[in-house]
Amino acid sequence: MKGDTNAIEEDVQKLKLEGNDAFKSSAWLQAVHCYTKALELHPVPDSARAILLKNRAAAYLKLEKYNKAEKDCDAAIEICPTDPKALFRRANALEALGRVEEAYRDATNAMKSDPTNKELQPLLSGLHLKVQEKIKEQAKTSVKVEQMMELSFDPSQDSEKRETAMKNLVVLAREKAGADLMCQQGLLSKLKTVLKLEKNQEICLAAIRTLSELCQLSEEKTITVLNDLGLPWFLDTFNSESEARVNAAQYCLQAIINSLSGLTNKPESKPIKEKCEANKAMIDSLLTFLTVSLTSRTITGQARDAIIELLTRNCHFSTLDWAEQFVSIGGLYKLLEVSSELQEYKYESAMPITENTKTLASVCLARIYENMYYDEARKRYFDRVEEFVKDKLMAPDIESKVRVTVTITTLLLGALDAGNAMIAKEGVMEMILVMANSEEELQQKVACECIIAAASKKDKVKSIISQGVHILKRLYNSKNDAIRIRALVGLCKLGSSGGTDASIRPFADGSTTKLAEACRRFLINPAKDTDIRRWAAEGLSYLTLDADVKEKLIEDRKALQALLDLAKSGSQGSIYAIVTVLVNLVNAYDKQEVLPEMLELAKFAKHHIPEEHELDDPDFVNKRIEVLAKEGVTSALVSLARTESYNCRELIGRVFNAICSQQEQRGRVSQQGGVKALLGLAVEGTDKGKRQAAQALARIGITINPEVAFQGQRCLEAIRPLVHLLHQDCTALENFEAMMALCNLAGVSEAVRKRIVKEQGVQNIEIYMYHEHQMLTRASVQCMVNLLLSPEVINMFEGENDRTKFLVLLCLDEDEETSKAAAGALAILLSASTKCADKVLKVSSWQESLRFLLANPNLEVQHRGLAIVFSLLASSKENATEIVGSDIFDLLLAHSQSDGDTKEKEKLKKIALDCLEQAEKWSLVAKAGSIENVPSDLPDLVE
Repeated sequence: MKGDTNAIEEDVQKLKLEGNDAFKSSAWLQAVHCYTKALELHPVPDSARAILLKNRAAAYLKLEKYNKAEKDCDAAIEICPTDPKALFRRANALEALGRVEEAYRDATNAMKSDPTNKELQPLLSGLHLKVQEKIKEQAKTSVKVEQMMELSFDPSQDSEKRETAMKNLVVLAREKAGADLMCQQGLLSKLKTVLKLEKNQEICLAAIRTLSELCQLSEEKTITVLNDLGLPWFLDTFNSESEARVNAAQYCLQAIINSLSGLTNKPESKPIKEKCEANKAMIDSLLTFLTVSLTSRTITGQARDAIIELLTRNCHFSTLDWAEQFVSIGGLYKLLEVSSELQEYKYESAMPITENTKTLASVCLARIYENMYYDEARKRYFDRVEEFVKDKLMAPDIESKVRVTVTITTLLLGALDAGNAMIAKEGVMEMILVMANSEEELQQKVACECIIAAASKKDKVKSIISQGVHILKRLYNSKNDAIRIRALVGLCKLGSSGGTDASIRPFADGSTTKLAEACRRFLINPAKDTDIRRWAAEGLSYLTLDADVKEKLIEDRKALQALLDLAKSGSQGSIYAIVTVLVNLVNAYDKQEVLPEMLELAKFAKHHIPEEHELDDPDFVNKRIEVLAKEGVTSALVSLARTESYNCRELIGRVFNAICSQQEQRGRVSQQGGVKALLGLAVEGTDKGKRQAAQALARIGITINPEVAFQGQRCLEAIRPLVHLLHQDCTALENFEAMMALCNLAGVSEAVRKRIVKEQGVQNIEIYMYHEHQMLTRASVQCMVNLLLSPEVINMFEGENDRTKFLVLLCLDEDEETSKAAAGALAILLSASTKCADKVLKVSSWQESLRFLLANPNLEVQHRGLAIVFSLLASSKENATEIVGSDIFDLLLAHSQSDGDTKEKEKLKKIALDCLEQAEKWSLVAKAGSIENVPSDLPDLVE
């Protein structure tokens, strides 16, 4: 037993030392991993546990994970309450979290335990000032809160003054002091009354926003808000036809969910497991309440849309992982009920919906289906859908048939597998064709929409072409525009089933051009409503697979502007159609690579070989990109990028990336707000979509000064997507462009460099320093030059590793730019680190590398070489002795005696003389520059 304990103690000690080494090398995550593994061993003595916890807290502080650092310090302080290091580190964590009073208490206690600690005094002084400032601020805040509360809730006051006062409460609620004072003065009950009786919508909006700020600030206040106001009250707050009020209420409920789960409004945010477990009952109650409210007949269509969006956002496994629970409590059935609703059915029991409800429902159905990632869950999903469809089909009335058709259409637009499974059921397709052939316009309209959605697989297309084309043609002659446009889109989809293959044309030659012209007439007609123009855009989304149609559309400025205006209108149902047209115009879709060997094999086997249209050559594509950029496509894409649909986000990222492929268009994208949209697209969506958006950001970062392109905080936000492009799954071009952009960003500020380090950027970049591709090696070394301006990166080079050695070897690279960059990086590194100077002289080829630099034809390379030699001479007498005793000293003397006939050569001569002066300081040579020091056989320098 004693032997086991000794073995565990040895393992703990080994892991602790590994963690310490990783910490010294700035590998914070690795350090955390080592300390965690040591803490997981059992039994670990309290004294060792306390040290491991303190060390892990230090690593968490470096990673800016302040909550975790605080918890580790708490645990260490439980073991040793007066430990100054644990108190000091907890004080740092608490200060970063804004809890300055608690931080000051810890710093004071640490000072009592270790009064000679030099690090504590500046922390204590700084915290003392912050605490004093906070006390003054709280006094001011107290007066402000009292004044604003009095004005806001006094109905006798002037409406304008009350409005201003209520907006001031929103600001005051963002600070803990203001929020605490307001809650003490009965804010919640007063807000409840205001939202029930107030007629001024601006005051109501400010009241809801005040609640949002309270909930974002504190989990404790969120629980108080929920307990005091109750969930039904929030539904009443939602229940409005005012878009602004519904948006504010939706934001407030999301703030509550975020506060309870640890999520934030940032796309890459993840819930905190501990918080979710602690607040599970409340989170479940809230989401269950929203699920039950889905089919409420007493709420507005706008409120229903907001509920669907909240469920879509929070059901996914990347957020609250609530999708399976949603299905099990009957939420899927309710969502299908909503998706079967039609605005044309206006009777007492009808559910109010908007023109966006079906699109939002299809996105939610797709998001739920994505979570059914194992067979049993998928089966439950299909069972609920089948149950719903059967219930509707069993009813004898035609309305149920119409509703089930609408539901299948919605499924086909979202959860495609489920939609296809339902349409494959016996008799369903026949029922839809019968409805399309009926005389009732609503049946015709619904059937057309379902035929369009169903024509996504080749077997379905063939079946519909053989059975349904004559029906669609007949419907196109209808006097009702809603029927005509749907029939037209059905014909467009069937006519484009050959895709981009120019050799396949299901209809006669010239048919697609005629269909496109018909869509155009609907699109540009201002007298047509948004729904008609949306369908026209959908027709073009199929037809623009044909290069002839692309060329006609790009030359038609009126149609282009109509398309972009539709994009900016905010219609959710139009998004997919519009972005598909844009993707087709710029050829941003995936293209299958055809290898010459496979082509010959296909010819031999007499298989069909796809043909690319001559109008899809790069010259034509580039011209189309240029036209779209000039027409203002960026503004349209920025509007469209607000969508929750991952597929749409991917398509938008593709179009952005295609535009940014042209260097001259990148400034336009940046000026028109494209960067903000791209940052969102790069962190939330499909993997392909995130890569496309990240590459577009990289291209902007290469061409435009990062401080202009990524203003303020965006410089930091751009780093993670760019680092993610430094992956073996990405193309060499994506790797290269990401490194070039990171190189530019690393030159902006120390804050940016620190973020690159934090995102593991240094480790990802240096992998490419060993790459066989010359351009990737060059880009990685150039990026490292700017990163070495950071003390943190220099610390990484000082650790137990071969980073410095590899820079020395890269100085000999046959690529001049790589060699120059490596020499520059080495010069910066050695000017800041004597440890790395010692490492240089341990590399077996150090003389060869320095000789190569000092005798290089390129004066810039010579300059870097001399700077390296100066740092080596200045680092220590031992290093200087080795330099003086080598043939490098002969080259140095030659430089000191060369003719400075140009400014550049004069600079080189001055650095060489500085080097000799440094050697003279160590008493290794006589006075620098003395002629007697110069040997008669000086080497000739290449110039």
